Formats: sequence, structure tokens, C-alpha cells
Amino acid sequence: MPDNKYIPMLGLARRAGKLSMGHDMALKAVKEKKAKLVIFASDISPRLIEEFERACSSRIKCLKIDETINDIHMNLGYKAGVITVNDGNFSNRIEELIELNT
Repeated sequence: MPDNKYIPMLGLARRAGKLSMGHDMALKAVKEKKAKLVIFASDISPRLIEEFERACSSRIKCLKIDETINDIHMNLGYKAGVITVNDGNFSNRIEELIELNT
């Protein structure tokens, strides 16, 4: 796995309590308008992506990263295919780092 600068930033956001990880928690954050950014693992189903894109409409940015669910588990300690970032500052920086990586 290449050295992705957004992974440590996701870890920092997790320790700060600014992530919702997993389908149910992430969907709840989107519906409660807490989510600022939605991140998908590379190996989740297209149906799940469609579900979140419908829930987010155009107000929340959705990004797909190269890491798999197992990579996320190894780096963040939680097995999840979808993550929401619930803080504006963290989401802006993580989005920057993801776009720099691609």
C-alpha cells in the first residue's frame, strides 16, 4: 500500500471522535446533517454507494479511496466500508489529501 497521507489524518479524526464508521452510523450522520464528507472503501458494493449518494444528494461530497475494507481495519482499527467525517476542518484537509493522492 502506498504512503497515503490521508490515512493518518483519518486516524487523528477518529481519535478526536469526528468519524462515523460503518453503514448504520454513517447513514445516521448523513441523515442528521452531521456528515461533511463520505468516504467509500474500494471494495464496497455499488448498491451501497448509490444508497449513500441518494441520501447525500449534492450537499455532501462522496469520495472513493484505493484502500479496501481490510486496509481500513488495519489502519484505523475498525472494519468499515463507509466512513463519514463529521467536522469541517478535518473533512477539508482529508479531501485535499485524497485528491492529491489520486
